[in-house]
Amino acid sequence: MEKYMETDLRYLKSLANQYPTVAAAATEIINLQAILSLPKGTEHFITDIHGEYDQFQHVIRNGSGAIKRKIEEEFGNAISAGEKKAIATLIYYPEQKLEQVLKTEENMEDWYKVSLYRLIRICKSASSKYTRSKVRKALPKDFAYVIEELLTGRPDVSDQEAYYNEIIRSVIRTGRAPELVIAFCNLIRRLVVDHLHVVGDIFDRGPYPNLIMDTLMQHHSVDIQWGNHDIYWMGAAAGSRPCICNAIRISAKYGNLNLLEDGYGINLVPLARLAMSRYDKDPCICFKLDYREDEYDVRDAMLDEKMHKAITVIQFKLEGQVIMKHPEFLMDDRLLLDKIDYEKKTVMAYGKEYPMNDTDFPTIDPKNPYALTPDEEQVMERIRQAFLKCEKLQKHVRFLYSNGGLYKVYNSNLLYHGCMPMDGEGNFLSVDVDGKDYQGKQLYDILDNYARKGYYAKNDPAEMRKAQDYIWYIWAGPNSPVFGKDKMTTFERYFIEDKETHKETKNAYYSLLDREDILNKILDEFELDTRKSHIVNGHVPVELKKGESPIKCDGKLLIIDGGFSKAYQSKTGIAGYTLVANSHGMRLVAHEPFESMEAAVLHESDIFSDSTVIEVAPVRIRVSDTDIGRELKDQIKQLELLLQAYQDGIIVEK
Repeated sequence: MEKYMETDLRYLKSLANQYPTVAAAATEIINLQAILSLPKGTEHFITDIHGEYDQFQHVIRNGSGAIKRKIEEEFGNAISAGEKKAIATLIYYPEQKLEQVLKTEENMEDWYKVSLYRLIRICKSASSKYTRSKVRKALPKDFAYVIEELLTGRPDVSDQEAYYNEIIRSVIRTGRAPELVIAFCNLIRRLVVDHLHVVGDIFDRGPYPNLIMDTLMQHHSVDIQWGNHDIYWMGAAAGSRPCICNAIRISAKYGNLNLLEDGYGINLVPLARLAMSRYDKDPCICFKLDYREDEYDVRDAMLDEKMHKAITVIQFKLEGQVIMKHPEFLMDDRLLLDKIDYEKKTVMAYGKEYPMNDTDFPTIDPKNPYALTPDEEQVMERIRQAFLKCEKLQKHVRFLYSNGGLYKVYNSNLLYHGCMPMDGEGNFLSVDVDGKDYQGKQLYDILDNYARKGYYAKNDPAEMRKAQDYIWYIWAGPNSPVFGKDKMTTFERYFIEDKETHKETKNAYYSLLDREDILNKILDEFELDTRKSHIVNGHVPVELKKGESPIKCDGKLLIIDGGFSKAYQSKTGIAGYTLVANSHGMRLVAHEPFESMEAAVLHESDIFSDSTVIEVAPVRIRVSDTDIGRELKDQIKQLELLLQAYQDGIIVEK
């Protein structure tokens, strides 16, 4: 009895309710022990999606080449390259591919037979690394029995061949073959990738982050590391006025106000009225839109430009108020509205006077430049309430909070979007957060805490408002780990021609990435094994055209900016990188720009272009080597203690 601690005994008695007999406990130990020996599931890492829904869908559907590799493993030279492409496209887009096949295929019965046999083989291979129970849970309800029989059947065994073939014939005869094909394709995609990591920046630039969020919410297993372009949308949903301004301004800049009005149902009419009343005759030359001609109605441009200017001016005012309230932010260089000389049409910045492209600001009082006018106050309050009451946005943001954080440690890898703030010597920067200095992991943790308070601390309004100011700081602050630059030169880019003022200096972290001692220092900070752990980093596009490499220190750090944003593709030369980690090792995948889903289906094209093996596991990685494996081992220990307690008579079987 003495060897059982009081707390242990209480826990074991509780566990005994779930496993009331020796047999039940022993069976579960056997099950868990068997799971530990299975190969680890495939992890898929993507980042910097930036609202590019179609490209995101394609990368998700093809698993960054994981499905192609599964097809290759299964069929090798048994079928032609064209047949492999056809089956891959079918798995990616089953509904669309079926529609095309129905128009061109003369013998659909043969097509269904061949396709189903191939899909069954691929599905069997994909399901082999999971328990039958896990596969069963993933089966679609309508076809659960049929698919399970087909996956477990042996058509090569004479006794089962007729049964197996009759199932397929019956499915075709009853007209259910299309639905079964679709069900198998969806199941294959579900099984090939076990877990998805989104390393930040779902929002901005592209038009459909709302659809991406809908897709992620339906995903079977996902985590998110918040990017700077996610964090201020979270702040906007919480009611932070500077964050709301940024959400509207950037949406306007890229011709994406439809996202707010149609995607989220946020009424921008009050802003439109303000813009027309204050900037009716203003050509808004500094506020031209960066829209896509095939996705934007140019008839809206004149009003959108005026709204763009109206919200930008409000943003500078509100951000100025936050900066003055928080001297610890060290952002006084962003206070520029009070430095404007309206007679000379200049602004004093960095100790120098610069001509301004625009000084027509009818809502700015030079004597009190950071104060909103009464009509601006009214507009902002109405829009703020619209953000707070938008259930769809709130649902998306709650998902970001419940499934995300500023960083993630998963299977001995460290994932974050931006950087670890450092000085030039490689020391962690000390950052003042509410009167106390933080650095390294502690800085990440305290800012993560404030990000959550800014949304959830509704019972303490003062703390909530302060936390929302910190959410804005995480977006644009000079020592923010997800921003990683000394300043955000938004004002200069709008109003000052001299591009010298547009420069945003990256944190020293980015110049130290080739030093293994620096990367080891970061891994140590998060208590990770420097011999086998990796850092997976998003945020900064890799400029392949300039010879930049996404792989640092032989793969210890991997920069996988997804390059989804079309705005960056001319700069980088590619459509970015994604990462796949399976039981055999890690593979970095480079992508070519994505044309369209229609082209992918019609021409069986793919954006997967090239891959680099980062690491090959000397021995196949098992579940026992993963975070889940460690949890299962703990469960086994507890169950073994329960068995011992049964044998010692401390706990009686029921």
